[in-house]
Amino acid sequence: MTTLLIIFAKEPVPGQVKTRLCPPLAPEDVACLYQSFLADILEEMEGLAGLHLALAYSPAGAQAFFHNLVPAGVSLFPQEGADLGERMARAFDRGFAAGFATVLLRGSDTPDLPGAVVRQAAEVLAAGLAQVVLGPSPDGGYYLVGLRSPQPELFRGPAWSGAAVLQDTLKLARRLSLAAHLLPPWPDIDNLDDLASFLARPHPAPGPGWRSHLLARQLVGGWTEAHQAAQQ
Repeated sequence: MTTLLIIFAKEPVPGQVKTRLCPPLAPEDVACLYQSFLADILEEMEGLAGLHLALAYSPAGAQAFFHNLVPAGVSLFPQEGADLGERMARAFDRGFAAGFATVLLRGSDTPDLPGAVVRQAAEVLAAGLAQVVLGPSPDGGYYLVGLRSPQPELFRGPAWSGAAVLQDTLKLARRLSLAAHLLPPWPDIDNLDDLASFLARPHPAPGPGWRSHLLARQLVGGWTEAHQAAQQ
């Protein structure tokens, strides 16, 4: 296999993941929902033939949790670096050092991202049509980045908590003379509005994100009933 797909993930500890969903949702429920994100992502990505899967986890002590979560054959390693940009750059370095011709990195906030989109990223890079592939998110960031060679400078400069991450990255790509290809936009799930939009889209089983959709519907429904009861 010539393509490595790295999934960036955090251990689903209550109060430390998807914090913008609580309140109104309880931290314990949000942690369960995020773990469902991971399960959906792993299932969809595992079905992509010709890609080797790896998961880069955080914090460093979460190896035991992820060892029990990921399917056999998925490589595990900790995220390393002072900020998100450095962690991504080091993950790419690891992938290329292992001999992969192309490396993709995706986040864990898009549980319903179809495998076909990731496949498209791999094919664009393999065909030499671009040196950088980016999957835009409506919030101004990106859900996936793919490279044909290490490009640490690409991850130095963007304000990772801002709304211009994608545009800043594209500017850096132009400055580095790297041809970039944009994938179809796909929404992250970061806040309650994002979750409501996710619930408004159909997610039949089996299909990308169906477990997360079912659990989110149960959690939001339970919160709505409790909130209505409290108002009476």
